[in-house]
Amino acid sequence: MRRLLTGCFVTLLLLLNTLVLFGPLMVFAVLKLLAPGRYRDYASWAVMWIAETWAEIDKLILARCIPTQWDIRGGSDLRRDTSYLVISNHQSWVDIPALIQALNRRTPFFKFFLKKELIWVPFLGLAWWALDYPFMKRYTKAFLARHPELAGQDLKITRQACELFKRQPVTVVNYLEGTRFTEAKRTQQASPFARLLKPKAGGVAFVLAAMGEQLDAVLDVTVVYPQAKIPGFWDLISGAVPKVIIDIHTRELDPALWQGDYENDPAFRQSVQNWVNQLWTEKDARIEQLRAEHQI
Repeated sequence: MRRLLTGCFVTLLLLLNTLVLFGPLMVFAVLKLLAPGRYRDYASWAVMWIAETWAEIDKLILARCIPTQWDIRGGSDLRRDTSYLVISNHQSWVDIPALIQALNRRTPFFKFFLKKELIWVPFLGLAWWALDYPFMKRYTKAFLARHPELAGQDLKITRQACELFKRQPVTVVNYLEGTRFTEAKRTQQASPFARLLKPKAGGVAFVLAAMGEQLDAVLDVTVVYPQAKIPGFWDLISGAVPKVIIDIHTRELDPALWQGDYENDPAFRQSVQNWVNQLWTEKDARIEQLRAEHQI
């Protein structure tokens, strides 16, 4: 009963925070859409400040209402005036609050690449656009086989969407596994990793090709839940998650990772895949080390 009441109360507070701040965000989003020149930049700054404030208030709500300890390791060198690519393992919806705890107002507000069609989602599409989320256009191999004249256009469109980030720092988040980890999915994939699914190098190769020159470093983030069961979001807000470990390792980005054609150059594709697999091998070992600390 106590957890039920806690979960309901925290849900109410998070919802109120969202409802109160979503209105002003929409106002500045519309102003950004209509305003000329530098006034558009002011509106963009206001939208970003509202989003970061929303995240900070969410952090405060969780800090006051639930007993979860956020054990953030590393990241002492994080800055708000540089651009990062965040690569993280993915197990639960709790991963998002974990990233907010570790990165909000310590790095530029983080963004996800979104499918171009999502810009038409009512209200949210405008909010994502105002927050400068990159909308990407991806053509399938089957589509390109029928329309070879469009080869390379998806990357060109995405690069144009990322032009803004040449003028402002950004944190781009990429989940290489493409879906949340479960033991059943790991078995189905025959993943060679003990605590991870197979990484998909194509997605990160696309991000690097689109904006590699604008990124200064990789934040290799490892999220570990030191308990037998991976928690869900309700577990978090009801106070059933005692501790979350967020381990941050800053890595340099090799320019060679985006100076090639991933789709058509087998040697370059293999080099990117080798880099991703090495990252994942080290991350898998790091997860085992962190779990061993808690004898899981």
